[in-house]
Amino acid sequence: MNELKYRVIRSGRKSLSLQIKDGELLVRVPYRTRDGEITAFIERHRDWIDKHYGAAVKRQARAVKLTVEELKELADRALAVIPERVAHFARLLNLSYGRITIRNQRTRWGSCSGKGNLNFNCLLMLAPAEVLDSVVVHELCHLKEMNHSSRFYALVEGIYPDYHRCHAWLKENGQALLARLP
Repeated sequence: MNELKYRVIRSGRKSLSLQIKDGELLVRVPYRTRDGEITAFIERHRDWIDKHYGAAVKRQARAVKLTVEELKELADRALAVIPERVAHFARLLNLSYGRITIRNQRTRWGSCSGKGNLNFNCLLMLAPAEVLDSVVVHELCHLKEMNHSSRFYALVEGIYPDYHRCHAWLKENGQALLARLP
């Protein structure tokens, strides 16, 4: 069997998980996990790793990096489009919000601060419109529920029933978009 390179990240989490990020296999484990447990976990998930790692590497290799000018154009377009989508869904949810900021982040599509400020990744402009809307709804719903509880997802799905399909699209295609950052 081929020697598999991976990086272990220990934290206060309760379970083991695998993630492929920027062409690297990350194994997230609780602090006290023994090396033997980690090795056994990786071997049990070898089929998943082989399938997804290969696909991620291929996607990353195909990703054409955006130029600084293209990134600025995306940010400008996002500044024109995203506030309109936020206003639309905020009216439907009967919510008010703070400032909207457009960023080019490597790990997040959006975020919501405790002060009600919303941040969105300009790369959302490369995703289908319904995916953008799903992220907007997700962040707006955090203004009512600052967590990812079942109540939160019920609120999201109540306003955007197609949310899970769009979320799946981002999981499938998001890394390829993020790989385009210079």
